[in-house]
Amino acid sequence: MTPAARTQAAIELLDMIADAAREGGAAADTLVARYFATRRYAGSKDRRAVRELVYAAIRSAGEVPPSGRAALLLLADEDPAVAATFDGSAHGPAPIAPGEKRAGRGIAPAWLVEMLRLSSLSDEAMPALISRAPLDLRINTLKDAPEVEGAEPLPRVPAGLRLPSGTVVDQLPAFRDGAVEVQDEGSQIVGLALPVEPGQRIVDLCAGAGGKTLALAARMANEGALLACDTDRGRLSRLLPRAERAGVSIVETRLLDPGREAEALVGWRGSADGMLVDAPCSGTGTWRRNPEARWRLTPKRLARLVETQAHVLSIAAPLVRPGGSLVYIVCSLLDEEGTGQVDRFLAAHPGWRAETPDLPAGRPHGHGVRLDPATDGTDGFFVARLIAPC
Repeated sequence: MTPAARTQAAIELLDMIADAAREGGAAADTLVARYFATRRYAGSKDRRAVRELVYAAIRSAGEVPPSGRAALLLLADEDPAVAATFDGSAHGPAPIAPGEKRAGRGIAPAWLVEMLRLSSLSDEAMPALISRAPLDLRINTLKDAPEVEGAEPLPRVPAGLRLPSGTVVDQLPAFRDGAVEVQDEGSQIVGLALPVEPGQRIVDLCAGAGGKTLALAARMANEGALLACDTDRGRLSRLLPRAERAGVSIVETRLLDPGREAEALVGWRGSADGMLVDAPCSGTGTWRRNPEARWRLTPKRLARLVETQAHVLSIAAPLVRPGGSLVYIVCSLLDEEGTGQVDRFLAAHPGWRAETPDLPAGRPHGHGVRLDPATDGTDGFFVARLIAPC
């Protein structure tokens, strides 16, 4: 592909991604993969270059762009090499017209920027929300210590590594052997907020594909009972193969029926030593990895997520034994989903109390601890530890 053809491909992809963001369609990564699956002529360097253009344009446009071309013009304004590819060639974009409309440059849609400010995130900290994320691994302590070429230790977590960006993790022998898992340093840190010991009964209520479940199993030395639940069959089905690869045998998975979750968990009522609630959220702390997510969020969708979080917490609370811990995590920097949600929980559950977790990163924020990319160099998280009445 010529440089101009790469720019045209990026424009076409950005059109698809913007449409999907408006209509709730597939994620950007999925659309990029589908696009190149039907264009076998594009080599690995072409695919990498187009992807770089696409994600740089997504990061530059705060609002959903009116077109892929309008988004890519933001890059052309800053980079003469990109501007030169608008040359009108056979497979390239038309020349840039005087006064041609650009996408709106910014960190996020205006309403979201204001909500972040109201959640005590400074304007100076916001650009880091859309910076490029590093590639972190969690070492599986149930296996022999792995050798991972090019990796550097993460000093703030007991079993973390950082790899050069672009490393193909699934081709590493340590990954195939289950000795490492991809997990952001911040995710590893907030998981430490739940105290666990070998032999305990622990529930991961929103387990998804099981990243935090497997970390818990390793901290439990693969001893005890670990129940991993979710309402998403597809995501939960990926957990047991991962557990087998990791040498984890204490995990039981349970698919929950939305609206009838408590019925499936009655056997655990009042008996869990610890409960992890990594709740569905807006993902405002993960824009470094999914920058188009900020185009998808709307006030109505945020309100639904807040209600879902409250519902999940109401399911979790009765399962915790007296004096046991419930750790609530969201990868969000919005107070509605974080400390405001904890306020709501405490008001509805007399006798429960919040206990600030002692973590190697983050700062106290309301009833918990918040990590953000600008200050901590991690994804953004809010985490709170709640103690059941005795």
